[in-house]
Amino acid sequence: MEARDILKRPVITERSSEQMEDLRKYTFEVDTRANKTHVKQAIEEIFGVKVEKVNVMNYKGKFKRMGKHAGYTNKRRKAIVTLTTDSKDIELFEM
Repeated sequence: MEARDILKRPVITERSSEQMEDLRKYTFEVDTRANKTHVKQAIEEIFGVKVEKVNVMNYKGKFKRMGKHAGYTNKRRKAIVTLTTDSKDIELFEM
């Protein structure tokens, strides 16, 4: 898998923004087939930083109904990446 295929998008919430500033933790939605090693290599390749730790969470699809049609939303995988203290910050918001 390519590095850009592994990382889908950053997850920007109030909690993840606080973790970015205080704990140097960045949250990304990643491919469901990617493991921690794939995520670490992709982050280091794309952003040029050193990754200390990767935590991964799986989310099941939610049951949804639209009239008489019913089904599930797509399953997701989220990774929280902790950077080392000597690496630079990731610029998610380019100004």
